[in-house]
Amino acid sequence: MSNTTATPLYATASQRERIPTQIAEEYGEIALAVANRIAHLIRSNSAAGQDTVLGLATGSTPVGIYQHLIRMHREEGLDFSGVVSFNLDEYFPMRPDSIHSYHRFMWENFFDHVNIKPANVHIPRGDIPREDVEEFCRGYEEAIREAGGIDYQILGIGKTGHIGFNEPGSSRDSRTRMVALDSITRKDAAGDFFGEEAVPIEAITMGVASIMDAREVVLIATGEHKAPIVRQAVEGDPTPDVAATFLQQHPNATMFLDGAAAAELTRVRTPWVVGEVTWGRKLEIQAVVWLSEVTQKSVLRLDTRDYRENHLSSLITKYGSAGPLNGEVFNALISKIRGRSKLPRDKRIVVFSPHPDDDVISMGGMLHKLHQNGNDLVVAYQTSGNIAVFDHEVRRYLEFLRRFEGGFELTGAGDIRSLLEDVDTFLATKEPGEVDAPAVQQLKRIIREAEAVSGIETFGMARQQGRFLNLPFYQTGKVKKEPIGPRDVEIVLDLLEEHRPELIFVAGDLSDPHGTHRMCLEAVHRALDEYSGEAPEVWYYRGAWQEWPVADADVLVPMSEEELREKIMAIFKHQSQKDKAPFPGLDDREFWQRVEERNTGTARTVDSLGLPEYFAMEAYVVRRKGQPIAFEHIPTSSLGIEYPPDGSPGGAGPGVPGGRNIRLAQER
Repeated sequence: MSNTTATPLYATASQRERIPTQIAEEYGEIALAVANRIAHLIRSNSAAGQDTVLGLATGSTPVGIYQHLIRMHREEGLDFSGVVSFNLDEYFPMRPDSIHSYHRFMWENFFDHVNIKPANVHIPRGDIPREDVEEFCRGYEEAIREAGGIDYQILGIGKTGHIGFNEPGSSRDSRTRMVALDSITRKDAAGDFFGEEAVPIEAITMGVASIMDAREVVLIATGEHKAPIVRQAVEGDPTPDVAATFLQQHPNATMFLDGAAAAELTRVRTPWVVGEVTWGRKLEIQAVVWLSEVTQKSVLRLDTRDYRENHLSSLITKYGSAGPLNGEVFNALISKIRGRSKLPRDKRIVVFSPHPDDDVISMGGMLHKLHQNGNDLVVAYQTSGNIAVFDHEVRRYLEFLRRFEGGFELTGAGDIRSLLEDVDTFLATKEPGEVDAPAVQQLKRIIREAEAVSGIETFGMARQQGRFLNLPFYQTGKVKKEPIGPRDVEIVLDLLEEHRPELIFVAGDLSDPHGTHRMCLEAVHRALDEYSGEAPEVWYYRGAWQEWPVADADVLVPMSEEELREKIMAIFKHQSQKDKAPFPGLDDREFWQRVEERNTGTARTVDSLGLPEYFAMEAYVVRRKGQPIAFEHIPTSSLGIEYPPDGSPGGAGPGVPGGRNIRLAQER
């Protein structure tokens, strides 16, 4: 349920947003809208006897778009024979056949599946001699000009605000060139290369001016980890420090965001600052918690003047004075706090954990209390997490197995010795970023499963309470996964049908930089759609990167110092992730350190609001199946692009030059 007015988004946001921006509840809406726009361009240009020139991007952001275009080609006859493409960038040096190559990515994910002419495909070369790069870049620009310029350019955005690989310091006038990659960009890419040291330090990229020359530009961003840079790109001043801000000067550019990426926009975080709102309880809590933080006063000490001086006059007018409002919000906040006695007891519960450590990292305190309360509890580990095990961990276990074999007389010891030799040989010759051999993948899976069992045993649970689903989508051996398929859903559904849970816990994390949490969430939601039993209550926890804000949380679970220590001990059982995890994101702290800070930080926030003081807290959002999990206050567009009869993008939206004819959502 939205708590905003039905005023079109652009009208309320135009004070702050400097580029037309659309928000969807989920990425799928964006991918379909963009694919539809591309399909229209191809068809209309083809009817006029003209080629369509596309500027394309790589990475997870555009994959859904390419999947829709492939479907349109196969099912609707969308013809790509008149399409010319130019990709944004490529690492340097990089062989075209490398698993990290954008050349290989584009052919595997798009070009191999449509009838585009190979001669019409242009991708920067990462395998040319360094002395030829400058000439190649001039030729790339000339090829774009000869094609008539780019009709439609797809962009993502990096955490530095780069578009393409135009890192901080890139000029508005820059063209295709060699660039040095920012340390943040390389760290962000480390997971794809199985370590930052394997990420190239340079790349070839189209320049800002090359991108700005496109007749139409769309930038797509998803996930909360993109929210801070998205706000800067949309609301900040144009600056070479954030190349995406230059898009504000483009006459026909649009940002498409999911709710998570839009979370820091002013109209989302503090909508009362940019326009009138219709006050509901959720938005009231959000506003009062924000005001408490701004004024550094507890809720019950806020006065009428605080509200009037901070854009909240309409809220105080609804209640007449601060006292009644403060009391209502204070009571709503304190009702969220649930100790062990107020938590589920004697229920059938399934906890879904995307990786083998997310359960203890994100809800170790809750897990312990649920076990103490006598619930019939199953922890379902959705993936093996095997790509997140360093090779040196495997070598440590190989040494253990050698000594184990030597210490006991075992039947089949020769088979063990042969396996050890094969694994040793592979690891000794393995290239950086190379996909592990099946035997190595199996060993890494076993390592993580053993750690997961040890983790739940910390709370007194039995090893049989851990279930390892090994969903097929994850079993690629690479960071890039397959889409969630029928078999993934079937495995989750089988568990639901077997256990018949009254309550489930799911990772509702929207900050996971590699998307596994999102895909695991999709598998659970799709299984619930097919589930024959009564829909269970769903409690969403966050992953290793972030906690639910106090205003958004439905349940706050306090932990004592001893309980937090037990939770951290369970995290310690995951030795392969300790000291230095393979996929830490941009936060170099160990997982237990992040947990300690986030759980004690939530408790400090609760204390600052004037509620009871606790040592630490976990936060949860509770929903029934079918309800959105977060960002309910965001006004979202359907992104169903309603073109005029001629199929053109149409005129500007309200108050926005160069906007699109996009149907905007009304209050839900």
